[in-house]
Amino acid sequence: MKKLINDPRNVVREMLEGLADLTQHLALLDTENVALRIGLPTAAERPVAVISGGGAGHEPAHAGYVGSGMLSAAVTGDVFTSPSSDAVLAAIRATAGPAGALLIIKNYTGDRLNFGIAAELARAEGIPVEIAVVADDVALAGVVAPERRRGIAGTVLVHKIAGAAAQAGLPLAEVAEKARSAAARVGTMGVALGACTVPTAGRPGFTLGEREIELGLGIHGEKGVERGEIKPADELVERMIARIVKECGLKAGDRVALLVNGLGATPPLELAIVARHALADLRGRGITVERAWSGNLLTALEMPGCSLSVLKLDADDLRFLDASVEASAWPGCGHVPANRSIVAATIAPFADPAEAHLNAADSNLRGIVMAVADALESAEDQLTDLDSRAGDGDLGASMVRGAQAVRALPESAWSSPSGAIIEISTALRRAIAGSSGPFYAIALARAGRHLAQQPNLTAQHWVDAFELAIAAVAEAGGAKPGDRTMLDALEPAVRSLKSTVGLPASERCTRAADAAADGADATASMSPRLGRASYLGERAVGAPDGGAAAVAIWMGAIAQAIAKQG
Repeated sequence: MKKLINDPRNVVREMLEGLADLTQHLALLDTENVALRIGLPTAAERPVAVISGGGAGHEPAHAGYVGSGMLSAAVTGDVFTSPSSDAVLAAIRATAGPAGALLIIKNYTGDRLNFGIAAELARAEGIPVEIAVVADDVALAGVVAPERRRGIAGTVLVHKIAGAAAQAGLPLAEVAEKARSAAARVGTMGVALGACTVPTAGRPGFTLGEREIELGLGIHGEKGVERGEIKPADELVERMIARIVKECGLKAGDRVALLVNGLGATPPLELAIVARHALADLRGRGITVERAWSGNLLTALEMPGCSLSVLKLDADDLRFLDASVEASAWPGCGHVPANRSIVAATIAPFADPAEAHLNAADSNLRGIVMAVADALESAEDQLTDLDSRAGDGDLGASMVRGAQAVRALPESAWSSPSGAIIEISTALRRAIAGSSGPFYAIALARAGRHLAQQPNLTAQHWVDAFELAIAAVAEAGGAKPGDRTMLDALEPAVRSLKSTVGLPASERCTRAADAAADGADATASMSPRLGRASYLGERAVGAPDGGAAAVAIWMGAIAQAIAKQG
């Protein structure tokens, strides 16, 4: 277990202390793990207190939702463990006045018991208390009765509606009714790609195979309702939305709010992909998504995965969802456009400065380029592995995107050798981000301009263009041979071409490809001086540079294609 903690027994208090240190409007009770609003009015003037909580491990819930317009207090137990009734009672005493308190409880036995006992004790002291229970986990349909379903991420929406209703001055009975109504209209379903590790346990709660996932899970590191095989994000979203729509009785014409919730280890990139299709799926059913949010809102420690919550809106919900809020973890207004906005980019067509025409030596250029594309696509796994050892592992995918972009060029792109080279440059610049795309783009652009200036292309013109392309790479990146970059494969190749004048083209290209391969292999013993690999220093030594290996691959493909053409 690797976690940034001190003593596992102290993680809850230390977490709350850190949050209080960072949040101006937050205070902690001295004797209990309770976070509460600073600056509450005097007891007689206080609105209804809205209190929630549960075990730790769900951050930013629940303390992150304490603030004006949302929770008055949050009570935190040990990781995935209900807080004690004494802690809940302390929160009620600290925040409730004559207007009373609403306790929002997720539907777990421990929470219901401890919050319920605290409510009874508070009532005995003369404090009016109501309870709203959230049981939004639709994955349990057909497994348990509706009243026994778990409370999960939809609870956050109930917090917001109840908190805004209390802030607006509604009496306890009405605040409770708003919370219960929202809880009855929200449905949630989750999917996990892996388990989480409770600090005191020291090991994951379950183990998944390489391609296994858990569907319909809770938020306490437990297994789901069903174990299945990983599917594309869109398929998983469709399955979750279909279950929510069925269980919540949603139909065309309904208006909803959507919550895309990360379970702790899912990056925003993946959550955005999920949100994209969740919106599309709901809209495709004729359901209007009035508000939507995405982020880590109610987590399960570092569990990879997400949940989707859909709330069918009633007449007052938008007013409460849109009300201003002080809570640090509330993700904002949630307004979404009715449709995705796409603006057409302005693309300048290439104008060949010379009327170059294909001759017999150049007529097979397209075939050679397609052979390069084939080779790079076949080498995706190899290049990904090499790049992962010293970089971010995206080289294989980048080369495949480049190959696909070249295949997609229109017929007109091949009207002349120089035009084709420059069109390829443009395609790679658009298709490949990072450093590979710009390097290849600038190299091919310079080579293409040189070829365009030649009225009748010869083999020497191609060698000169290759040398100019290499110079462009060196100038753009500031590298030189020996720095463990693509230049360590390019420079030996051009030297070979310049030293084999008079030999048949196929022989010259084969020797150049061999020189590029030897140069790429030599990078395995070089210490990197530029690029991401340089951050690793000597740790990068032992495997060839991915960029140099890519050069060797496409040089080899060119040599083989020319040899086949004779």
